[in-house]
Amino acid sequence: MPLTIWTNTLFNDEAMRLLTAGIKDRGHRLVVSPHTSASVLVAGKPDPSLAEADLALGQPDAAECLKLTRLRWVEVVTAGYTRYDTPEFKEAFRARGSIFSNMSGVFADPCAQHVLAMMLALGRQLLPSFRDQLTDHRWEYMQRRYDSRLLTGETVLLLGFGAIGRRLAQLLAPFGMKLYAVRRQTRSEPGVHIIPEEKLSAVLPTADHVVNILPDNAATRNYVNARRLALFKPGARFYNVGRGTTVDTRALQESLTAGRLNAAYLDVFETEPLPADNPLWTLPNCFITPHTAGGRADQDEAIVRHFLANLAAFEAGGEGMEDRVV
Repeated sequence: MPLTIWTNTLFNDEAMRLLTAGIKDRGHRLVVSPHTSASVLVAGKPDPSLAEADLALGQPDAAECLKLTRLRWVEVVTAGYTRYDTPEFKEAFRARGSIFSNMSGVFADPCAQHVLAMMLALGRQLLPSFRDQLTDHRWEYMQRRYDSRLLTGETVLLLGFGAIGRRLAQLLAPFGMKLYAVRRQTRSEPGVHIIPEEKLSAVLPTADHVVNILPDNAATRNYVNARRLALFKPGARFYNVGRGTTVDTRALQESLTAGRLNAAYLDVFETEPLPADNPLWTLPNCFITPHTAGGRADQDEAIVRHFLANLAAFEAGGEGMEDRVV
């Protein structure tokens, strides 16, 4: 049966050709919203044309998705889905048999590689050495050499364990690290010790690296707070590729300034762009990237390929759809 597929994502030309051809070849119709956006972080605006759709790809307005019961499947073009991560939204979709999915599979590898790159850069003192190169050209032979660390045998604690966490665990496996992960479902995972939240306080003091991959929702806001930061092992390193709202920024800044935390790598912030006068910019042990951990040159094409593969599975009854949330 022909379907009407709506999108409000502004894809590049090649990805749009791929999407248009893939939908047409399957006998369906594509509706492009007049309110398209290239930023996956921007909430979609209400759009009357969404009422025509059976399927939605992009960032449709969450309230509209609840009202428009014709929608049988919504796939957001992000790994995070804060606007839709509410009991009301999920229960409504389940009750009417609609499907909701995200793009975790598209962004898992880049986010995991980004964290690994920062672990190695910090461990091998690449960033402080680069700072010296850009400033006074100091030859810090002894300090850089003896401050260098190996990842081999160190302990990593992952806050959250979805697609990104699983991929990062695979990338870290050759280093022989001890891996812990906090997750609500405590079923076992190969090579990773899954722990419930009540055991977090016991594991935090053992971790050399704490990697935050938590989404933004009511249960995770300020999850990394002053109390938990006080439990970090002296000299530990903290990485955030989850959401900025999950960290108490003031408490993190105080921990970095006091030197209890060796370093922090931050890709996400509660306010983005991070204001130019924010003290995090100038802390010598804080390293910042502008929400680019999930970036990849073929992002648009990868999103379209993910959707088209899921579209084929949807037509076959929904079994085998990737990154299905509901």
